[in-house]
Amino acid sequence: MRKTIRRLTGRIKNRLQAGKSEPAVFILGLSSAEAARRLGEFGANTIARTKRLHPVMALLKKFTSPLLLVLTVASLVSFFAGERVNALIILAMIFISGIMDFVNTYRSEQVADRLIERVRVTATALRDGREQEVGLESLVPGDVVVLSAGDVIPADCAVIEARDFFVDQAALTGESFPVEKRAVDGLQAAEAEAISADNVRIVCMGTNVITGYAKAVVRQTGARTEIGGIAERLSEAGQETDFDRGIRRFSYFIMRITFVLVSFVFLANMLMDRPVLDAFIFAVAIAVGLVPELLPVIMTVALSRGSLRMSERRVVVKKLPAIQNFGSMDVLCTDKTGTLTEGRIVLVECVDTERRESAETLLGAYLNSAFHTGIANPLDKAIIEFKSLDITAYRKIDEVPFDFDRRRQSVIVENAGGRTLFAKGAPESVFEVCASYRSTSGDRLFDAVAREAANAAFQRLGEDGFRVIAVASRSVGNDCEVYSKTDEQDLTLLGFAAFLDPPKAGVSMTIDDLCRLGVDIKILTGDNEILTTRICRDIGLKITGVATGADLDKLTDADLGKLVVTANIFARISPQQKERVIRAIQKSGLVVGYLGDGINDTPALKAADVGISVNNAVDVAKETADIILLDKSLSVLRDGIIEGRKTFRNTLKYITMGLSSNFGNMFSMAGMSVILPFLPMLPKQVLFNNFLYDTSQLSLPGDTVDDDEIEKPQSWDFPFLRRYMMVFGLLSSVFDFATCFVLYYFFHLSEHQFQAGWFMESLATQVFVVYIIRTRKVPFLQSSPSRSLLATTLAAVIVGWLMPAFILSRELFDFTPLPWPALVAIVAIVLVYLGLAEAVKRMFFRRMYSGKTQPASKPC
Repeated sequence: MRKTIRRLTGRIKNRLQAGKSEPAVFILGLSSAEAARRLGEFGANTIARTKRLHPVMALLKKFTSPLLLVLTVASLVSFFAGERVNALIILAMIFISGIMDFVNTYRSEQVADRLIERVRVTATALRDGREQEVGLESLVPGDVVVLSAGDVIPADCAVIEARDFFVDQAALTGESFPVEKRAVDGLQAAEAEAISADNVRIVCMGTNVITGYAKAVVRQTGARTEIGGIAERLSEAGQETDFDRGIRRFSYFIMRITFVLVSFVFLANMLMDRPVLDAFIFAVAIAVGLVPELLPVIMTVALSRGSLRMSERRVVVKKLPAIQNFGSMDVLCTDKTGTLTEGRIVLVECVDTERRESAETLLGAYLNSAFHTGIANPLDKAIIEFKSLDITAYRKIDEVPFDFDRRRQSVIVENAGGRTLFAKGAPESVFEVCASYRSTSGDRLFDAVAREAANAAFQRLGEDGFRVIAVASRSVGNDCEVYSKTDEQDLTLLGFAAFLDPPKAGVSMTIDDLCRLGVDIKILTGDNEILTTRICRDIGLKITGVATGADLDKLTDADLGKLVVTANIFARISPQQKERVIRAIQKSGLVVGYLGDGINDTPALKAADVGISVNNAVDVAKETADIILLDKSLSVLRDGIIEGRKTFRNTLKYITMGLSSNFGNMFSMAGMSVILPFLPMLPKQVLFNNFLYDTSQLSLPGDTVDDDEIEKPQSWDFPFLRRYMMVFGLLSSVFDFATCFVLYYFFHLSEHQFQAGWFMESLATQVFVVYIIRTRKVPFLQSSPSRSLLATTLAAVIVGWLMPAFILSRELFDFTPLPWPALVAIVAIVLVYLGLAEAVKRMFFRRMYSGKTQPASKPC
């Protein structure tokens, strides 16, 4: 009995000694009255939301983009010109486009709300001298909160008392391993601590307590917290992406061309004494013919098809335009933890001091982790999961728990060989209590030389990116029932256990694929540069430069713009610095994608042209992202980029078609309206021609794309578009004028016959030239269109050419059938035009790319 009491007394004393590892602060907290006063002064502990427009006003604002305004005017003109079906189709597409934009914006505005939901709605605080559950929003600076395992930190706080206190900050900082938080020395010291997640005496709102217990004094609340600052940035209006900028510039480009051409046609017809109304309607009909009114349809269909194909590969596309930006992406910036890595800690190796595999080191670490009764931490879990060892022959006698002063823990076990104390912890602290070390030739003295060698081995492991703990042991006598930290002496150093957050399977292959597709990879992480460099080596990413957050703080924006071109690892950086790096890359004219999964990634996800997250990301990251990968394998990134490039390419096909053939036909019509004694085509004929042409292009989003068109990022090139428009537009005009000469001066056709003939020639050249424009290769021989495109184009031309033969169409459109010789002449003109267009295309691209050197290969 006396022996049992002595044993229990010893254990209690031992625990009390361990409990003195952090200073205990005995305070009563705030009074309810003082808390109420401070609440009035500092405001509620909630993350501020930006003012939002009324839903109706927000919806109306979506219809103010230049392209939609142009299309709206075009639809109204079509309606009053008698083409009501065409007008209703255009209006429907405008409405669908606006609704989709509104829905995407509304969903993005929920990001800050999701961020708020991450933190719990109550906290345990000391009020009026006792612990109370108080509403999260009522916490104020000066409140003392009580924290334990499983809690979410309710505000930015300074730790004033701690015991075995580990916090998971991965979502906020990107660190793979839980961070030990220590207490400050009194309340006055707490007020002086800098608010930062990197500060070991500060805990930040929204992070999680993994193990232990703590008291902390609230320093910052609401929008003044670290996470509050992130939420505030998320609530700001989103930046234009590369594709958005391209569409806006294209819209203004079309508006300028339309204004000049329409003004010329209207004034010219007025000078010819034609009725004002007829001149105006004809001019506006030409404007409608110039405007690519089905562009929203083409984009929507193309993006929807791309989204469906990507969903088959378990990729969720939340915002359809992101597919276009995916294809244009020049640089992929990515967080490390949870994206390139598994986001969990694993034991990689147990070695002796000479870094040879050591079963004894593993056994010592395994027994220590299996038998200790403290709160389990990720390192213990990783040791147990590394390998299943049979320890049934061992019996636990006692343990000496971990504390921050010693930074180690020990267990005493017994087997047939006697009792042994196994200790593990921070290498520096284990070295302090070692008298010898285990070598292949036996135990050697752990003198200054041996200690220096062991420390060098530890440093090398750290430089390789490992988190390292040391393992030591010694035999102890059988006559003691209670052990304490004084028994941790004269130990024999067994070796080291090395841990790592390993790369995800398939990442190396993805890196190679992205490099072959012309996409540069840059790592932006809150973790340290040593560990990040190790991961980059493991995944095969060539390192071209390393910079830390401290380095970035010293750089001006201009200097940072130069740095981001060369460096591809940015370590120990804050969420704001991640965003700053992305902005700097974008200023150089590159399209940036960002892959991340934590709260610290959300500003970067929003700033990037395309934000990508993964299935196990925090809710806020998934809400902010444009694209979510449901599978852990990142190989779907390659598929997404290829799909984006195909979608972008097919969209550009429609745009280049519209700029070349539409411009050429409308330019010819403007010129012919001055030369001929009558209009070359009536307004309703122009609109019907345009309707048939646009209908034929509805299958374009599903067209095949040549392999060489997806080998590099796609982007808007307006100088190219202007040159393309002038070359092929003028070529089309030349054949239009030739048609005019043949029909009017050679066949001497009547007004309505001429209009029918030019309608047929204009429609055929405008539609069939897609076979030439859709590829840089020889059409049909080297690159064939999709069956659906072939079917719709042939159908549109057949319908258009049959129209003059039907009595009803003659009454509706004032067509008159043509004589056979004129029809044969039109067929010949169309064939010659297509042949010459192919020749001009080949000359055009040879001249464009002649003398240009290939860009240097990107680092892989």
